[in-house]
Amino acid sequence: MSTNTPLPPEALDEWLTALAAHLGLDADIIPTGLLLDVARDVAHNVARPAAPLSLFLVGLAAARAGGTAEDITAASAAATELALGWPATAE
Repeated sequence: MSTNTPLPPEALDEWLTALAAHLGLDADIIPTGLLLDVARDVAHNVARPAAPLSLFLVGLAAARAGGTAEDITAASAAATELALGWPATAE
């Protein structure tokens, strides 16, 4: 259930560290800026609802490849490349 209370920017790292620990993940390999960049590129070039779903797929691809920081970077780069080349829709 959502509280509709936005997370202040300064709490982002705290939230991600807590969530990573809760999920049994290493918070040190989370490239927050890179992932936010991917989300931005997808949201602006594809569609806003595609951003969180795309990051989910980036995570799945990175995990399948081994789950290292390099795997996250590679999956992020692939998503960004596709998003930046996505054809614009007619308005």
